[in-house]
Amino acid sequence: MEQVKILLAEDDANLGLLLKEYLIAKGYNTTLCEDGDKAYDEFLKNPYDLCIFDIMMPHRDGFTLSKDIRLINSEIPIIFLTAKSMKEDVLEGFKLGADDYMTKPFSMEELLVRIEAVLRRTSGVKSENTQEEFKLGRFLFDSKKQFLKDGDVTTKLTTKESELLKLLCNNVNKVLERNLALRTIWSDDNYFNARSMDVYITKLRKHLKPEPGIEIINVHGRGYKLIM
Repeated sequence: MEQVKILLAEDDANLGLLLKEYLIAKGYNTTLCEDGDKAYDEFLKNPYDLCIFDIMMPHRDGFTLSKDIRLINSEIPIIFLTAKSMKEDVLEGFKLGADDYMTKPFSMEELLVRIEAVLRRTSGVKSENTQEEFKLGRFLFDSKKQFLKDGDVTTKLTTKESELLKLLCNNVNKVLERNLALRTIWSDDNYFNARSMDVYITKLRKHLKPEPGIEIINVHGRGYKLIM
């Protein structure tokens, strides 16, 4: 499958390089520009599937850059990165057609999930992480059809069970941060949603119990880990 091409504009050299290297490691063809003017020139020269723009940049800020790029391509998805968190700034970003808006500091894992979500929503562009079937010991997990199969026995999963198990599978043997899972699946990390997620984790453990080689453990103060 052809790599998704990302145009990244970030004037913080250290953060920009960190983001670029992370996205490349995750399979995205990423070009980094350190200011808005260079990003605009780069966009004119090459085709891209997604833009990630810092807002506070020299020469041409992220909002202005977004307006100018929208005149050339009204459909390309744009994610804003910013230290600003005021409601007015967020609203301005969405008024300009932003597909998502992340306030610094943020985790790389959360950015990756947001990118995948935006790519799924827009123009049929697929992210690299589109795996739908997972082998969990004796189980086959189909995240699209939402079932767990153990030989001839098939267990139908709810949508949230399936979404949560897929997140765990995509982070197998790594910590799945609670807040990331809550924002991804429930869109809000409030107390009630957190309790709801605990219930779904318990259900998933029950479904997977026949396979002793699979375990979902609590990581105190952080989240959960699927161990295989």
